[in-house]
Amino acid sequence: MALEWYVVRVATNREDSVRDKLVRRIKGDGLEHRIPQILVPVERFSEVKNGKKKVVSRKIYPGYLMIQAALGEQASEAQEDQAVWFALHETQGFGDFVGGGEEPTPMTPDEVEGILSRMHESEDTPRMAVRIKRGDRVRITEGPFEGFDGSVEEVDETKGILHISVTIFGRATAVEIDHWQVEAV
Repeated sequence: MALEWYVVRVATNREDSVRDKLVRRIKGDGLEHRIPQILVPVERFSEVKNGKKKVVSRKIYPGYLMIQAALGEQASEAQEDQAVWFALHETQGFGDFVGGGEEPTPMTPDEVEGILSRMHESEDTPRMAVRIKRGDRVRITEGPFEGFDGSVEEVDETKGILHISVTIFGRATAVEIDHWQVEAV
């Protein structure tokens, strides 16, 4: 029986607790070989608040879990198939599978690879959480240009740097500022 990835609906903001309940239930029932992984897809961002940089996790798909499982047939007579379905559906907070009708539709390998690579990339090097985009008007709050207003010309999300056009002595001047040194106007 092949392991495939499935998406399951759960209550938003309860993904971690439902995942923990499922893991405990599966271990207790001895079904780890049939359901080896249950993931809450998250992405890591680095933010600067009050001058301090910290890494935070954000759910990629709030209200959903990814489950790697060999489900078997829902209407199967096999005892282990029934145990898998029972363990999942009788766990508090478990919603239903995404896609399909009677039988759940597994994710395609490309979908799985895309989500897993996005999770692993952000774990190795968290992205900068830049909420400002090109064309926005901003006020510089720190550094040598503090108090100046300008227009964002370019956003480098990988480095968290903004290229801003400010007017100094009546002329437009391009400056490079960290994203946390500005606020939207």
